[in-house]
Amino acid sequence: MHLRQPEYFVAVAEEQNFTRAAERVHISQSGVSAQIRQLERELGAELFDRSARTATLTVAGKARSSTPAPRSPPWERSARRWVR
Repeated sequence: MHLRQPEYFVAVAEEQNFTRAAERVHISQSGVSAQIRQLERELGAELFDRSARTATLTVAGKARSSTPAPRSPPWERSARRWVR
């Protein structure tokens, strides 16, 4: 698992949209999508039900979302506040 995958997972889960999640984490939509696909392959389950406009959590995704994600380091959180 890459260090940023939990962050991307949470962003997509909260935004329910890959494009908005990508904007939120400041990378391309294809980058977020690729990282989520890789995470799904590693876990052996689809985490999102993808439709034309929304991405909703599957049962496996909901189980994963109830697992605490690692927090960003404090300097990263303060940098994000500075940028916004």
